[in-house]
Amino acid sequence: MRQILQALRRVLTGLSLPQQVGGIDLIQILLIAVAVYYFILWIKQTRAYTLFKGIILIAVIVLVAQITGMETILWIFKNISTVILVALVVIFQPELRKMLEQLGEKNTLSMLGVLNREKDGEVRISDASIDELVRASFEMGAVKTGALMVLERDIVLSEYEKTGIEIDSLISSQLLINIFEHNTPLHDGAVLIRNDRIQAATCYLPLSDNLSLNKNLGTRHRAAVGISEVSDALTIIVSEETGNVSYAQKGRIRTNVTPAELKEQLKALQTDSYALEKKRRNRKGRDGVETEA
Repeated sequence: MRQILQALRRVLTGLSLPQQVGGIDLIQILLIAVAVYYFILWIKQTRAYTLFKGIILIAVIVLVAQITGMETILWIFKNISTVILVALVVIFQPELRKMLEQLGEKNTLSMLGVLNREKDGEVRISDASIDELVRASFEMGAVKTGALMVLERDIVLSEYEKTGIEIDSLISSQLLINIFEHNTPLHDGAVLIRNDRIQAATCYLPLSDNLSLNKNLGTRHRAAVGISEVSDALTIIVSEETGNVSYAQKGRIRTNVTPAELKEQLKALQTDSYALEKKRRNRKGRDGVETEA
């Protein structure tokens, strides 16, 4: 116990504390506190949370070794510290990329008033196109024709568009139904919609590996959640097994929706306002609820 107290005294004695705390110091402390707070909130929502707890445990072991004078353990950690830093970057690469993408999203930057490429009130998709999408979704659902339709928002999905076949056509229910008809050349994969037009079909999307998703959800639904995890797109899914219509965005999926619910979500895409989405969040038990597909 005496050795621990002496080690703590040596550590505290070595700290260099300022004689006076000025306004700049308080601002720095506040910014660091806010950054740490939001970092903890972010990491709790990712798969890195379990790994992060392991890192905290290792840090505690190193601290105990420092206090108790375990020179061998300290020597080992000192010599592998560079390798550990590189390993952390590799392990957390998906989470770090997602964090940077979220920082660069329009919602974050618009609060600062910079890099806002969209004009207020600009329409992304017309009322006619919304009606065609809703009609196509539920007509395909009635005959259990599987479908996957991605509506691009601010994050451009060119890398996924390149995996498909270019179409560049106006949105119509007849065309969408024909694309996803069984045994047709374009029915496999997703349709990418941008600027009120169908840009490409048979596009391949990344699959979500979120373990909390309903196990009854198939590949089509996991692809919809996957693209919503790496972008701000809204994806419409028609189940081939049940005929239910679902949508996914921001890493969440809402299954077995009604035409009115789907139309409400599509209406929210028409302008930069997210009022409808915020209104949905205030309704208990609705936002992010998963039901069987």
